[in-house]
Amino acid sequence: MHLSTEHAETLALKALTWLVGQEDLLPVFLGSSGASERDVRDRAGDPEFLGSVLDFLLMDEAWVIAFCDTCAVPYAQPMQARAALPGGAQVHWT
Repeated sequence: MHLSTEHAETLALKALTWLVGQEDLLPVFLGSSGASERDVRDRAGDPEFLGSVLDFLLMDEAWVIAFCDTCAVPYAQPMQARAALPGGAQVHWT
């Protein structure tokens, strides 16, 4: 299933909201992305930043499951949303 860009951005905003509420995980995201708390506030509407949020979330299956279970999102949707945002297209090397 292909998600629209608008739906993907909405899902990524949900993921960002969930991430901000994770006291142990938010510092890991900030450290690995180089983003500051101000960046999170200022760039929340930026599709490229939202893509980085999903990239981070998708690094660990446990994070995906926790987010999806908390927000009642099907497990496949974060990956589908990532594909719909800038930089999310799969690269085919053949």
